[in-house]
Amino acid sequence: MKTLLKLTLLSIAAAGSVASAAGYPEKAIRLVVPFGAGTSTDTTARVIGEALSRQLGQSVVVENKPGAGGAIGTDYVAKSKADGYTLSFGSVGTFAINKGLYSRLPYDPSKDFTYLAMPGYTPTLLVVGRNSPYNSLKDLLDDAKKNPDKLAFASAGNGTSGHLAGELLKKMAGVSMLHVPYKEGAQAMTDTIGGQVAFMFYHPVAVVPHIKAGALKALAASSSNRATLAPDVPTIAESGYKDFDLTAWYMLAAPSGMPKETEDKLVAAADKAMQDPAVIDALKKQGVEGSPLPSEKIAAFVAGEISKWAEVIDSAHARID
Repeated sequence: MKTLLKLTLLSIAAAGSVASAAGYPEKAIRLVVPFGAGTSTDTTARVIGEALSRQLGQSVVVENKPGAGGAIGTDYVAKSKADGYTLSFGSVGTFAINKGLYSRLPYDPSKDFTYLAMPGYTPTLLVVGRNSPYNSLKDLLDDAKKNPDKLAFASAGNGTSGHLAGELLKKMAGVSMLHVPYKEGAQAMTDTIGGQVAFMFYHPVAVVPHIKAGALKALAASSSNRATLAPDVPTIAESGYKDFDLTAWYMLAAPSGMPKETEDKLVAAADKAMQDPAVIDALKKQGVEGSPLPSEKIAAFVAGEISKWAEVIDSAHARID
């Protein structure tokens, strides 16, 4: 009798779950951004959130939960109910870099998420201040070779893509330079403009206005292709380091274990949203490039990125306990 009752209750619960998935979405969806308002991840998430809202017919509310390099907000989503009402809009940092960076990361990007859509990536630009003596990547690296540990480069913090791009450049060029981590990218950029540090890697959407104003000079792009917002800037690969290719990408994800029907609805909505010319234009203005990756290829892509960044982190001795 108890077994029959248990089976009946399980059947009722399963039926309720199917019915809920079929009616999804029936209320507002939370899109958690694990970084502060105004960051590149946040502004890109708002473009995607608005587009998803139009496709799904429900509000998509962006919530910022910053801290610990994005680990706090990402872990929050990982441990949320897998019903499609709490999603993460993360980055290369939260879904790849943190895996190798933190010795005790509270979530596992390989197991705890269902990846729904990758809108694209943004390269970073190596920039120097207006009064810098360097007018090319060669100028900078020649000086670094002549004067070990003289040059200092800034970043938005330990383990960020800007930090690791600098570490990879050090390794490939065989030079020794000092890393200066800041609490935020804006302050790092201010000190780069002022010449307190020699250079930094940062997102085109943030630095291009300063380049146009003459406050910064761009020497190279970190991606394999030139940045759309700075097409005249050569890539590091073009400058003699052919295997240099680091980009910061964005990702829409949900907690693992979500009903397949809900997952399919979200994937379809995201695919349609990213085909919208207005969304494509808005993303380009944010410096987001590249064709969206098909959902069925994202898990393999993330696995490859985790491995790639782990090598850079190990080389930089950049682990955080």
